[in-house]
Amino acid sequence: MPSRPERFVAACVQMRSADDKERNLEVATAHVETAVAAGATLVVLPETFSWRGPATHDHASSEPVGGPTIERLAALARRHRLTLVAGSILEHPGDAAAPYNTSVVLGPDGDRLAVYRKMHLFDVSIPGKVEVRESARRGRGAEVVTADTPVGRLGLSVCYDLRFPELYRALARAGAEILCVPSAFTFPTGAAHWEVLLRARAIENQCWVVAANQHGASGLGHQDYGHSMIVDPWGTVVARASDGERVITAEIDLGLLEKVRREMPCLDHARLV
Repeated sequence: MPSRPERFVAACVQMRSADDKERNLEVATAHVETAVAAGATLVVLPETFSWRGPATHDHASSEPVGGPTIERLAALARRHRLTLVAGSILEHPGDAAAPYNTSVVLGPDGDRLAVYRKMHLFDVSIPGKVEVRESARRGRGAEVVTADTPVGRLGLSVCYDLRFPELYRALARAGAEILCVPSAFTFPTGAAHWEVLLRARAIENQCWVVAANQHGASGLGHQDYGHSMIVDPWGTVVARASDGERVITAEIDLGLLEKVRREMPCLDHARLV
């Protein structure tokens, strides 16, 4: 693989996906092309960008990793010589009971560079307020995954994973430089915790964080928070979306990452492993 650039442009795509897969893919493609026009060579899509609908249609809407959605995005990555993080799709379960929530990294040749299945599944029950059991709808991943790409080593995660620092420390120890967090973070917890958690993951692991979120009414009975962000290894938010469908970009400086780690070598000082 050619030597990576020290500086490049990364982009987050913020969108509101629904149960029309073709429309979702058209919107995602248009946003990726907007990011490319802004100079991005790394683009991150949000969680379940290609389909979000009722549980009764999960299996019918799931695909194998090599299915038409990823093949379509692979062609897009190849056309624009792009590293593309396909937020997450519903991966067909095969012999498993439920589809996986799966993130796929595509390289500039359209090759699949990594596949990550979401490890932490969101289950919460507040009587009279909310009942969510992601574990009843999704298979659980079991592997920590990094991806070597032309723009650096990516550490992969999805949404609720953000609340579990152990995963991100494992990614950092595996050499991750850029933590990708495609999400569908909802409004109440997003307003309270989204920025705090993203900045914390950046600071404690001295990594860049690129977090693309869904926004608006989801059709699943809740409101997604939006506010996609790119955070530098010092914890500074360098790009932030507000509401609506949009693309945000920021220059990623891997030299800054090296400087932060050199001048404050916290990762070398850690004693709990």
